[in-house]
Amino acid sequence: MFRPTYPIRSARLTLRPVTLDDLDDVHAYQRRPDVVRWMLGAGPRTREQSRASVVAMAGEDALRAEGDCLTLAVATDAGVIGTVELVWRSRRDRTAELGYVLHPDHGGRGLATEAATALLDWGFDEFGLHRIYARCHGRNEASARLMARLGMRQEAHHVQSYRFRGEWADQLVFAVLADEWRSRPG
Repeated sequence: MFRPTYPIRSARLTLRPVTLDDLDDVHAYQRRPDVVRWMLGAGPRTREQSRASVVAMAGEDALRAEGDCLTLAVATDAGVIGTVELVWRSRRDRTAELGYVLHPDHGGRGLATEAATALLDWGFDEFGLHRIYARCHGRNEASARLMARLGMRQEAHHVQSYRFRGEWADQLVFAVLADEWRSRPG
């Protein structure tokens, strides 16, 4: 089992397991149409749907087996403003997938980049990953910009590769290798 030493701290953020006490904060962004706009199969959530989501995320505090998801609350003095996650995609290839959701009221200040950077640091330095990738809808420009800010390279643009809200959609794939991550400037 692989579990970070909690909490993971950055300059302005604390990353820690999601708890049931986070329901109000999580529901505050999960109920927003602009947050779920690019999420596959997701619509704005009711409070009960958010409760089920929080219960599920609360159990995602460690990587026990390939396929597991590590989901961490992104907390500031204002409370939980989002989550970051790593999905363990391959033990043999030492690969994981990065995901993130941040309340739009906290956007534009580099907090998503800071949170994702802290999780990538753990993934490469503590968990021993070789490669971390992330995917987004082809029109999700904010997510693509975040991946580029993280130093991930765009590896693919899959044209009409999946069904999204009843239509064919493009998907962008970005990735970074451990040695690229460690040698990045700054």
